Amino acid sequence: MLNVHSYESMGTFDGPGLRLVVFLQGCNFNCLYCANPDTITLKGGTPTEIEEIVRMAVSQKSFFGKKGGVTISGGEPTLQAKALIPLFKKLKEENINICIDSNGSVFNNDVAELLKYVDLVLLDVKHFNDEWHRKITNHENNRTLKMAQYLRDNGIKMWLRYVLVPGYSDQEEHIKALGEHFKDFTNVERLEILPYHTLGKHKYEHLNMKYQLDGVPENTPEQLKRAKSILEPYFKLVVVN
Repeated sequence: MLNVHSYESMGTFDGPGLRLVVFLQGCNFNCLYCANPDTITLKGGTPTEIEEIVRMAVSQKSFFGKKGGVTISGGEPTLQAKALIPLFKKLKEENINICIDSNGSVFNNDVAELLKYVDLVLLDVKHFNDEWHRKITNHENNRTLKMAQYLRDNGIKMWLRYVLVPGYSDQEEHIKALGEHFKDFTNVERLEILPYHTLGKHKYEHLNMKYQLDGVPENTPEQLKRAKSILEPYFKLVVVN
């Protein structure tokens, strides 16, 4: 049984091809710019049998093509790793591509088992500098970096994702440091720059929560272009998602 927040059919921004995206409830981070604050709490969501998700995936399989499949997102999906294992086994039996979108901060035996069935990890690196990472997420970043190393050591394909927030994660020296750290990770297929946006701000008002980045402007095209040019020497492919 999984605790599901919501679904997105025919998603195009969460892995290769067209995908069924399953957003799970609950996250251990509390990112300042979180666009889905309603997914943070472990309470809520809809208890869902894995057979229901398999049925949805199989019904959409004809749309996936050669590249598409299922992406498990959140929240933080590895918090429900034990329940995800039987789902991933069944999806593999149906020959369905599996991605998981994770902040990389949870690692235990269940997560290690889960990763055996994953075709691609979308690893969200909130910031390469630990001090700034703590400011943004209220957590240190060493677990995320250790997860990246584990994925590298085990040959698991990875896309890095980096949200560019003006004044918070756009410092050139730290972006370069990220590139230097990951430049020799042969399992990294691409880096995605995710522009900062305020589309989820209204959710904070609805939840009676304070939006911490009030007044922070969205990225200019020049800022995105500059970050892309800084990172391109380090990776096979850099895209603004």
